[in-house]
Amino acid sequence: MSDEPHPLTRFTLRMLPFSDAASADLPMGQLLRLSLFQVSVGMAAVMLLGTLNRVMIVELSVPAFLVAIMIALPVLIAPFRALLGFRSDTYRSAIGWKRIPYLWFGTLWQMGGLAIMPMSLLVLGGDTVHDVPFAGEVLAALAFLMTGLGMHMTQTAGLALAADRATDETRPRVVALLYVMFLIGMGVSAVIVGYLLRDFGNIRLIQVVQGTAVATIVLNVIALWKQERMSPMTAAERAEPRPKFAEAWADFSAGGQAGRLIAVVGIGTLGFNMQDVLLEPYGGEILGLSVSATTFLTALWAMGALVGFGLAARWLSAGIDPYRMASRGLLAGVVAFCAVIFAAPMNFAPLFFAGATLIGFGGGLFSVATLTAAMTMPATGLAGRGLALGAWGAAQATAAGLGVALGGTIRDVVNAAATQGVLGEAMNSAATGYSVVYHIEIALLFATLIVLGPLVRTGRNFIQTSEETRKIGLADFPT
Repeated sequence: MSDEPHPLTRFTLRMLPFSDAASADLPMGQLLRLSLFQVSVGMAAVMLLGTLNRVMIVELSVPAFLVAIMIALPVLIAPFRALLGFRSDTYRSAIGWKRIPYLWFGTLWQMGGLAIMPMSLLVLGGDTVHDVPFAGEVLAALAFLMTGLGMHMTQTAGLALAADRATDETRPRVVALLYVMFLIGMGVSAVIVGYLLRDFGNIRLIQVVQGTAVATIVLNVIALWKQERMSPMTAAERAEPRPKFAEAWADFSAGGQAGRLIAVVGIGTLGFNMQDVLLEPYGGEILGLSVSATTFLTALWAMGALVGFGLAARWLSAGIDPYRMASRGLLAGVVAFCAVIFAAPMNFAPLFFAGATLIGFGGGLFSVATLTAAMTMPATGLAGRGLALGAWGAAQATAAGLGVALGGTIRDVVNAAATQGVLGEAMNSAATGYSVVYHIEIALLFATLIVLGPLVRTGRNFIQTSEETRKIGLADFPT
């Protein structure tokens, strides 16, 4: 009797998204449950960066600079992701769990920050009477810091747990699935929260934000339930001294590959993200596009990113080295910024839209490739996957926040000098500041390629796949 699966079974598996991301150690049901932590992180990201951003400025009349400071506070936690990941690598409990305790406490921090946030914002907005100086600022800062810490801790431990349980063959597709679940969390929560806040009021704000806090803990408890095996430890084993972070970092950086990867992530993310706050103003101020036309840029960027995710999953399944794939994303970014720059002198909006789409594509491809490289680093010596993933997250989040701040600052400084004639008559244009930022981003992407070069040269075929595993169909596409 043939062991070949029935044709209908093969068709079903090919049509089921991410069906081939499962393995014997991580079945599809458990993988989907585990990925819910990304939904909760995406939900919190939308709340911090979108909903509360607008509510504070418009409905609560909080000064924009103060809102910007509050939103930037979670980025201050990002550099500690490497330490959080390392602690989850070396944590010792009586029942042997390493990742679950960090997932749980990350959930509590995230939930606690969201729970106290609406009242903090009401105090900040002046809707309550009190005699305590700076009470609103302190409470709001505490809420944003708690939420940011919880998001970073949850995501670092969750990614490390997924990397521990996935096999070498399925890990690339697990990466793609976790990325898509993050996007789903952002998209669905944005629609739901926007609908619930259509009739804004203080009571409704409290209900929605605290409802998000409850949803966070529910989703994450479902995600972490029975996801890590118990490996009981004796009291003597728990009493043994744990390795120090400095020693583990030195071990992690030994040979230069890990340190070089973190440098690639930091410089490349900085190169892709300096334009985050500039593309829409550039389209409106320089190309004369309408508000609706520039708003369409976000959709184009997202579409490009999804295509990048899809190609990343296909290429990784075919055995392409992730470092080589990251270089493709960087080259796409160089072409993208060239298109954006030339759109102004040519006054050709379609070229600008094509550039925005390519920025999303290149950035998505670069992010998936570098995250996959971090997830697949050998967990040997003192450094485990938690440290590698924490270092990736620290570099990525810190560079993203720094890129946004630098992009806006450089544009303003250069434009002020250009319009005052300091840079000469030829540079006396509102496009000069934008152009300088885009040229800096191109230079940063080329610098990233230089740092990445040795990793590509020494890289080997990432995954040795059989003919059957190369038949990926729709299962590898995060759309």
